[in-house]
This record gives sequence, C-alpha cells and structure tokens, in this order.
Amino acid sequence: MIDFDTDPSRYKHWKLDVDSVVATLSLNVAEDGGLKPGYQLKLNSYDLGVDIELHDALNRIRFEHPEVGAVVVTSARERIFSAGANIYMLASSPHAFKVNFCKFTNETRNGMEDSSAYSGLKFLAAINGASAGGGYELALACDEIVMIDDHSSTVSLPELPLLGVLPGTGGLTRLIDKRKVRRDLADMFCTKAEGVRAGRAREWKLVDEIALPQRFAAMVKERAAALAKPRGDKGIAWTKLRREIGTDGYRYDHVTVAIDRVARTATITVAAPDKSGTMEQGAAWWPLAMARELDDAILLLRLNELETGTILLKTRGDVQAVLDADAYLLAHRDHWLVRETVGFLRRALSRLDVSARSLFAIVEPGSCFAGTLLELALTADRTYMLAAEERDNNPPRLVLSQANLDLYPMANGLTRLANRFRSDPAPLGKITDHVGKPLDAETALALGLVTVTPDELDWDDEIRLAIEERTSLSPDALTGLEANLRFAGPETMATRVFGRLSAWQNWIFNRPNATGKDGALKLFGTGTKPKFDWERV
Repeated sequence: MIDFDTDPSRYKHWKLDVDSVVATLSLNVAEDGGLKPGYQLKLNSYDLGVDIELHDALNRIRFEHPEVGAVVVTSARERIFSAGANIYMLASSPHAFKVNFCKFTNETRNGMEDSSAYSGLKFLAAINGASAGGGYELALACDEIVMIDDHSSTVSLPELPLLGVLPGTGGLTRLIDKRKVRRDLADMFCTKAEGVRAGRAREWKLVDEIALPQRFAAMVKERAAALAKPRGDKGIAWTKLRREIGTDGYRYDHVTVAIDRVARTATITVAAPDKSGTMEQGAAWWPLAMARELDDAILLLRLNELETGTILLKTRGDVQAVLDADAYLLAHRDHWLVRETVGFLRRALSRLDVSARSLFAIVEPGSCFAGTLLELALTADRTYMLAAEERDNNPPRLVLSQANLDLYPMANGLTRLANRFRSDPAPLGKITDHVGKPLDAETALALGLVTVTPDELDWDDEIRLAIEERTSLSPDALTGLEANLRFAGPETMATRVFGRLSAWQNWIFNRPNATGKDGALKLFGTGTKPKFDWERV
C-alpha cells in the first residue's frame, strides 16, 4: 500500500534547514531508497517517495515555520540539480501509476504556486548543476530561478526526444504561460535533448539570473533575502495523523472512508466538530485536522483503489457547529494560521476536483452540508437530496455561508458557486439572499444547488440505481466526461496543466511510440533505437 504519511526523521532524500526568514530544501536522493524495488535513483532523479517527502516538508514550512518567507530549493550535490523523474521507474510502472504520479507531483508544484499567491511564501530555485525534465519543472514552479554559469550545467526538458512523452508536471504550460517563453524558442528548447547552458537559458527566459561559481552562493542568498517576508509568528507542531487503515477503508477523527469493492464505490463521510474550537488547538483544530484527513483519504483512494470509481460524499453532525467554525475562519482570516488552514482546505478540495472519480453527494437526515462542508456537495458531479416531510425527525437542510462566496476558489479562479452557474449573476444573486438560511430540498432544487430530490418512497431505489448505472459505464469515458464538465468559465494555467495532463499525457503514455515494446520510454538506456509508428493521429 502506498502511504503519504511521513516526517523528517524518515526522510531519505530531502534536508530542511531554517535560518531566520529563509528555509532551504536540499535534494540529495538516496539511490537505493526508491519507493519500490527494481530501479536506482541516480543523478538526483526522483520517484513518488521523493515527492511525498517534499509534500510533507512544504507543509511543515507552512505551519511550523510561519517566520519563513522564502524557500530556496536546491541540490546538496555538486554539478547536478536533478535529472527529473526516474526513467526506469516510469518504464516499469503500470499506466495508472504513471498518470497518478504525474498528477500528485503536479499538485505539489501547484501547491507551491498557491502558497506564493495566497500566503506570500516565495520560492527560489537555485540550480547548481544539470537540471533535466522534472528537475527543471520543479524549478519552474518557483517564483524565481537562478542558475550557476559553470560552462557545463544545462537546463532541459528532454522527454519528447528521449522518451517519446511530454513533460509530465506542466513543463510546457509553465514555459509559455508563466515564464512567457516565446513559442518558437520553447519549441527548440523542448526538442533539444542536451538542453541549453546558462547564457542562452537567461536569454530565452528559462531562468531569471545566472552567476559564476564564485558568485553563485552570494546571489542565492541575496535573492532569497529580497523575497522573504515573514508570514506570521510562532508556528504549530505538524503532528502525526491519527488514523486506522483497515481492509474495508480508513478511519480518522473526523473522516471515515468505507470501501465496497464489489460495488466499486467508496463512501467518504466528514463529521462536523463536536464543539466550537479555536486556532490555539494547533493541528487538532477542526478545520485543519479535517482538511488533513480528507486530503490523505483522497490520496490513499487515488493510488491504492484503482477500481473504486465512484465516491459518495456524505456529512454528519451539527450544522451550527460548522457555521460557527466558518464564522471563526472569516473573523480571523488575516491571521497566518487561518490563512494557511484555508489554503490547505482549498488545495484538498482542488485535489478532489481533479481526481479521476465520479463524485455523488448524498444529502440525508443527519447531514451537515453547510458552509465549508457544503463545498463537498458543490464539488460533486451530482447531488441527491432527500425531500423529507417537515414532521420528520431531523430533515436534511443545506446552509450557505460567506465561506462559499469567497474562501475556496477552484483552479479556474472561480468559487464553486460561480463555477456552477458560469458566473451568471441572476442565480448567484438569489443564492446570496439565502446565505445563513436552512434550505429544504424544494428550495435547494429551485436554487440549482442540488440535482435530484427523491421522496422517502423513492429514495433508496433512486440512489441504488444511480450508483449501479454509474459504475456500469466505461471508466475511461467517465474520466473524460468529468474532466470536461468540472471547470467552467475562464481557463488558467492550473486548469490547462491538468486538462492537458489528463488528455494528452494520458493518451501519449498509452501509445506504442512511448510504451510499446519498441517504444522510446521502454528502450531508453538499452542502446536500441525506438521504432515509431509514423502516422499522425
């Protein structure tokens, strides 16, 4: 089982140092420390295990070190920054793992950019040697890139000429969207396996600054100091997740996951807090603890339960407790810990958005789809809400809070409400008038917040038939359907990255030119030239 829970005492590949307002993450990959046997991580190449450590280290900087305003990402080795994703790991991995590996890696890179945009945590890539493929893509996720000019080090995206695939963590998109590299120069760069040295890299906007070896360390220090603006004061302890992993699911303090492998479904139930809490609780504070648990559950399902194609989203508990938690977040939104907690929630919900799973929200008696937890229903592909009689005990209600209007923008920059209605002001205006008011099934349906509202006689059959129908359809086609429908309105760099990853890279990874017995990825390092099918598709 692939597990995403780690801590610095178990790191094999990264070292985290904090010096006042600057943190340094140094990559020194243990060649024999791969997540799975069968390959060596030479030349600071990485696999999923390396990225799991990076993901953990970034969260520790966010929450344990709010005094840090800039992170230097560099290599602990001379003359090599990173060779990128390990090719032999990719060549030996099944298709679904390759795509999910690329997705998680990309989410970690996107998370760096998210922290820069929303929290003011800036990133500086200090390329002190050769940087290829995913190694250069890690640098592209940073705010600035400085490169050593030692007349031999290069940056490159050699995936196409060497492997017959594309840069899997958004490299092409970041080149032209983020760094605004000219299309013709990007074309030359990405088809040049040997890459380019420092002078040309700066000329083509592939890096921001270059420095001779004797000047390089000083330049990194100067640029990091200029970027660093502290985000807060004393941090919190990033404590170990409390969870139980069983054969039929996972159990946390606030999240449970029940897996039905026969039906190919998983039910994620998120519980409201037992009582109002405050940020003084640190990592045990409900919004943060719940977000961490939800995030971990999504990752475990994504990597370990490939045939579990439909996720049922449920909630339980006290609606008012959720609304109180939202009110606290909104009242203290300028505090660094609240800002980072909202950021973690935003990224966890986004991870759900881009997961290749069908999402059905089930609103039933005892549910608490309110405010922050209502975002789960707004994330879903469909929402089923029981139309219960008023006299029934604890009839289900939806409640909007101000959090739904601005706290959790999606990757396209829109809130889930705006995304739902394509920014049409008419339904959005009506919804705003209902903030804080409990909404029954009839009202929620009229406002466009739910999809279907069966009554008590039809409820069980309607839900059962909907799930059976969904799980009978082609999972490949469903993934394409969901990815096309989930993001409306304007495209952003993030939606383009994930859209292209889901479609182009997914397709290319399946093609014989890359992964066939004579494909470039399969034959890399053997000395045998690949045999391409020359038809353009």
